[in-house]
Order: sequence, then structure tokens, then C-alpha cells
Amino acid sequence: MTPADVTIGALAKASGLARSTLLYYDRLGLLQPSGRSAREYRLYSPADVARLEQICIYRHMGIPLREIAEILGDADDDTAAAILRRRLQSLEHEIDDLRRQQRCIVRLLKQGELQQENEMLTKERWTAVMKAAGFTDDAMHQWHIQFEKMEPDAHQEFLASLGIDDAEIKHIRKWSAQG
Repeated sequence: MTPADVTIGALAKASGLARSTLLYYDRLGLLQPSGRSAREYRLYSPADVARLEQICIYRHMGIPLREIAEILGDADDDTAAAILRRRLQSLEHEIDDLRRQQRCIVRLLKQGELQQENEMLTKERWTAVMKAAGFTDDAMHQWHIQFEKMEPDAHQEFLASLGIDDAEIKHIRKWSAQG
């Protein structure tokens, strides 16, 4: 063990990932410890820590673990570029879908279907409008995921404006963040 090696617990704490996630990465062969301590604890070298940082960057971009393994494995630059291009194209489709949803919501707002003069918008009315606009439960979940990811403070304010209590807002935001 070198002074720079860290245990799985220390790596989990430093990375903000669960220990079980690191064990899962080990089982997949994505991030295996460089060594073991005298007590058989997994030990991660600085190179292992750097690899985990790369894995986290790719995960943050939404790259599946299987494809991350390809990128970090013996894949050539063309393979890595193809994976990144596919993800970019997927993001472009998601953005297009979100923009369509946004335009639909703006149209509904302009038509005055959401609020009458003295009536407050509620969670139930908002959900009914979204369903009337053709949103499935999955599409509404995706809407919340993107709202939480892109504008967490605005998402919080929006949910509060619907008259949702703090406990339910916390639940919705956690559900959205887990995506």
C-alpha cells in the first residue's frame, strides 16, 4: 500500500458515490482496485481515482456504463467519437421533445385554459392540463427531470406555486433528481 492509495470507503466519500456503486463498477470490470490491504480491503491508486473521475464525467453526460467501458477500454478514437456523437444526437432529440412540450404549454397558457381570473393553479389542474396536452406519466416525469436538472430553484418555486406541501415537494424533487 502506498500513502496515496485509498480504500473503497474513502473513495466513495471523496467521489460522492455509494460504496455499492463502486462495488458494482468493480463487478462490471469498469473500475477495479489496483490492490488489496493486509486485511483484504480494496485499495485504489491515484490512477484508479483518475479513472473514476472519467467514469463520472461520462455518466454525467448520460453515457451508458457499457459504452463507458468501450471508451475507457481499448477502443480507438473513432469508436469513442461515435459513442459521443450518438449521445449528442440523443440529447438533440430530447431537447427537441422538450421544446415541443414547452411550445404546447405556452399555447395552453395563451389560450387561458390554465387559470381563470380568480382561480389559483393547483397540482391537480396542472396535471389535468398536461394530460389533456397529451403528456403520459412518463413524459411528465421526464419534464420534471429536465426541469430539476436545468433549473432546480425554479422547479422548487413552481411546485410551491401549485400549493404542494414541503414534504411532497421534497419527494417530487428527489424522484426527479434520480431520473
